[in-house]
Parts: sequence; structure tokens; C-alpha cells
Amino acid sequence: MSHLFPSGQPNVLITGGAGFIGSHLASVLVEKNNHVIAIDNFITGSEKNIDLLLQDPNFEFIRHDMTEPLDFAKFPELKKFKIELQGVQEIYHLACPTSPREYNKFPLETLKANSHATLNALEIARQYKAKFLFLSSSSVYGETDEQPIKEDNHGNVNPIGPRSCYNEGKRFAESLVMNYHLVHNLNTKIARVFNTFGPKMKLDDGRMIPELILSALNNKPLVIYGTEEDSGSYCYIDDALEALMRLIKSDINTPVNIGSIHEVRLIEVAKLIIALTGSDSKIKFEPPLPYSAKQLIPDISLAKEQLDWFPIVSLEDGLQKTIEDLKVNAGEYKV
Repeated sequence: MSHLFPSGQPNVLITGGAGFIGSHLASVLVEKNNHVIAIDNFITGSEKNIDLLLQDPNFEFIRHDMTEPLDFAKFPELKKFKIELQGVQEIYHLACPTSPREYNKFPLETLKANSHATLNALEIARQYKAKFLFLSSSSVYGETDEQPIKEDNHGNVNPIGPRSCYNEGKRFAESLVMNYHLVHNLNTKIARVFNTFGPKMKLDDGRMIPELILSALNNKPLVIYGTEEDSGSYCYIDDALEALMRLIKSDINTPVNIGSIHEVRLIEVAKLIIALTGSDSKIKFEPPLPYSAKQLIPDISLAKEQLDWFPIVSLEDGLQKTIEDLKVNAGEYKV
């Protein structure tokens, strides 16, 4: 079987392609002259994220739940990509509910996304001998005092806690991906993505940066669920995408941390958002929410050495771009 189009355009499959990271990734890959097939069931993804892509001949969207096997033959719109002849060259498996606020709303869906959906995506990779990248998370480390944290930390996760469906789900999925690599000799990658932000983030799912921006735009108090000493790090979406695309082309099969190493106190993030929006908002502190977790800072030595990657977009520049996007899309949300 030939694994490239005569034109050199590979077929790339993105599960979770209507989500925050997935839709950005689809846009970049289409711009790079790939044929992109995005899969999503819209549990947390949004059709609005891919509206412009739907007009591009190099992009196709399929509404499908990846916890069920995917049969390309059932989707005649994909015939133009000649999958039966050309196969699939790369798979980015991002499908998983990621809303902290909705862990208790979609616990079984989250577990199935990390188990059934990952298995089905890996089977497609095995069928076509495709490169496979799994989007894991810093959540696999759980609660730890190691800062910055390296990939060889095996984590400390509560298997029955309020975040267990996501944290343990990602841990299981990593094991599944690694064992497919070992048993079937698949070219697999595991990206442990830390806090990432940018345009297209959902405004109502419990993530700090979009909620703070939305509050600032409405001149409401910016609520930090923690103390003045709490801190984190934030990687802009463009930098994260560059890391993912470099990783899938690499020879690395072990997990790789992707995130910003610049630790900043949450109160400073809030102050910067107030300044950038010109808001009259004040900052207030409340107790941590049940689903919240300590924010970890990544050690990205492996990514720097093996991928020649380092995030370059400053927090201020990334926030400015995110604010401009949310100004356009925040009209339907009030806090």
C-alpha cells in the first residue's frame, strides 16, 4: 500500500478535532497542505471552532463518537482523500472531555474516551501503520511536590477522587499507547501537555484564564480559587502546536512534557488581564474547588534537547491575543 498521495499530501486524522487544541491543530495542518479529517462528537467541542475550515477542500469533518469503531467507508465525503488506497499517515488522538467543571457530568464518557476511544484510534494506526500521537496531560502526575517535574516522575494520583476519571483515564491511555508500541511496533508518541491557553477556549468550563478574562470584560470580580501565593505556568497555543508537530515527526516514543517553564503567581496573571482589558474589576480569593488541582511546572529539557523546541510567545502577548478573541465571542456569556 502506498502511504503518500502522488502530490505528497498526507492524510491526517484528528480525533477531538472541534475542540480547543484540535481545531487549532487542524487549521495549521491544513495550511501546511495536509488532508485533514477531524472527528468529534461535540460533547465539549464546538462546531463554531471549525466553521471556516469546513470551506477548505483539504478539510473534512465527521461527527462520530470514537468510543465506537470508525469505518471510513461509511462516510462518502472522504472518498476524495482516497483512504482505501492512500491510507492514513498521521493520527493525533485528542478526543476526551477536558472541562474541569464537568468531570462529574461526564465521568464515564471521560473514562471511555481514554480507554475505548484510544483503543479504536490505535487500531486505525495499526491498520495503516500510521504515526500516532496521544495528547496526555500533566494530570498524570497527580499531587507532587516536585517542581519542575520531569517525565520520570511516576505520579501520585487518587484513583477514586473527583478528578479520577480524567487523571486515571490519561494514565491508562498512556499505558495502552506504550503497549501498542511494544507489541505492534507502532510509531507512537505521548505528549504530556501542561496549562495551555489561547483563542477558542470555552468560556464556561472552569478554566482560569478564560473565566478571568470574561469577568474582566464584564467588570466583575476576578475570582482566584486559592491564595495569593498560588502559582502556575501558561503556554500559548501556537507554541504547544509547534511542539506536537515536531514530536510526531520525531523518533521519541516515551512521554514528553510540553508547557511553559515560566512560573507566575495567579494574582499576577489576574492583574495583567485587568491591565490589558482596561477593566475596573477587583481580585478576590475563594477556597479551591473540589475538582481543582495544584498547578505543576514542567521540566522541558527533553523537548528542548530532542525536539529543539522552546515556547517563545510571552504570557502578555498570548493573553492579548486571547482577549481580542474573547471580546468577539463573549457576548452570549455573562458572569
